[in-house]
Amino acid sequence: MASPSLIGRPGRALVLVGFMGAGKSTAARTLASDALDTDAMVEAELGAPVATIFERDGESSFREAEERCALKALNLASAGQGGGIVSLGGGALLSPVLREALKAHTVVHLELDEEGCWSRVRSSSFVRPLAADRERFGALYEERRSLYSDAADVVLPSDGVRSLRAAMPSIDLLSDAPDGTRLAWASSDSGAYPVFVGQRLLAAKPLRPEGRFVLITDSNVAPLHAEAFTGAVNAIELEPGEENKDLEACAHAWSQLAQAGVTRDDRVFALGGGVVGDIAGFVAAAYQRGIPVVHFPTTLVAQVDSALGGKTGVDLPEGKNYVGAYHQPAAVISDFDVLRTLPAEEHSAGMAEVIKTALISGGPLWDSVAAGRFGISEVFECVRTKLSVVASDERDGGRRQVLNLGHTVAHAIETATGYGRLRHGEAVSIGLMAALRLSGADELRNTVADLLVGAGLPLTISGVDCDEIVALTKADKKARADGTVPFVLCDRPGNATHGHPVPDAELRAAVKEVCR
Repeated sequence: MASPSLIGRPGRALVLVGFMGAGKSTAARTLASDALDTDAMVEAELGAPVATIFERDGESSFREAEERCALKALNLASAGQGGGIVSLGGGALLSPVLREALKAHTVVHLELDEEGCWSRVRSSSFVRPLAADRERFGALYEERRSLYSDAADVVLPSDGVRSLRAAMPSIDLLSDAPDGTRLAWASSDSGAYPVFVGQRLLAAKPLRPEGRFVLITDSNVAPLHAEAFTGAVNAIELEPGEENKDLEACAHAWSQLAQAGVTRDDRVFALGGGVVGDIAGFVAAAYQRGIPVVHFPTTLVAQVDSALGGKTGVDLPEGKNYVGAYHQPAAVISDFDVLRTLPAEEHSAGMAEVIKTALISGGPLWDSVAAGRFGISEVFECVRTKLSVVASDERDGGRRQVLNLGHTVAHAIETATGYGRLRHGEAVSIGLMAALRLSGADELRNTVADLLVGAGLPLTISGVDCDEIVALTKADKKARADGTVPFVLCDRPGNATHGHPVPDAELRAAVKEVCR
């Protein structure tokens, strides 16, 4: 029986794609016991298991039959058969004809990392002819990554069955969203939520959670976009700028919430960049011990980084983001169109986070960013990358620390300059130069330097004390009890690693290069 949320969408199938071992067939059957599976359809047509077909007829014959069966499955599902759900084989998207046909349907990418896929296929009783060799398996995974990314309307993390069920109401909302809207599902130990990325989304009220809300924004953003949020219980305007991201701003907002009679049944809508998002998120986390927050990020930094993952907080004179809480949002709605209102300097600052995220991701995102391409697809891939990292480590106990690539030195610079001289992304640009020097990745450092300069970002800063910057890195939030600070290093795109101790002499030399 089909999931109730699929009723009323005739002519549009829900199609699950992903690499072998991602769990597509199992996930599809949780929604509809008779979901259409293209591997099963090929076996029925050719009268043999997939492995036998590969051995007997060759891969090309299998692919021809797979394309026929996949197109047939789309037609059947569009007519309501199989609960309207299709599970495609891992290599089905190699067909250009099928990729074109999928544009008329809702495509869900079940994303599982390479090691997870390998582990599953090796423990499965289902024989996969292309999973006999580990090295070849990895090469296929890399070759197909961009196929899934390009085709997907929705990306779900590796716990496919659980996330698919939880995400179905949000997936269903895509029917009422502007054309081209994409959904990335965020999953963590403390909560899951949708991240919508598209155009004309500020006015897309069907995407917003229902109920009463308070709008928190700043005096730069309000004149541009606040009119899309009529009906707020209260509208709180903050002073813009990192220098105003402090407890005083929070106290003002808390008083406003209390005076407006806001309860735990209400929500905070955060409309703005990283500063607004950090303050609003912390305000929501602490008010009455926690009320929901929905982010509407209006800067590139916020859309690709700060609005995601549930980190909230404010600065102290002693350090950046020293007071805060983890508080996952109820939703994030990123409207690419609002980036057109950004000053050029703010867009440049956001590109530092895009480049950083591409370094962490590697693969298609790095290839795109390194080639100078940037658009809504790159924003979505940055979102997907960050959510994948956070899903594996919500509380910064390990893997999530890679998201701080370049940030240890950047935060020290921001603190030393009183949070007012540089935008966060400008500081990250300088911090990336230091981190890549510490990584010993000189060729990569030169490539990244060209990208940063091309984006209008600085590589160095003058008028600061090198010794102060080094000392402030030791006051970083991730400093250990023994006084050491673990650094994130990156020797090649896709291989950012955390927890590296750095000798003082090397750190001082790297800082001196960027602080002149």
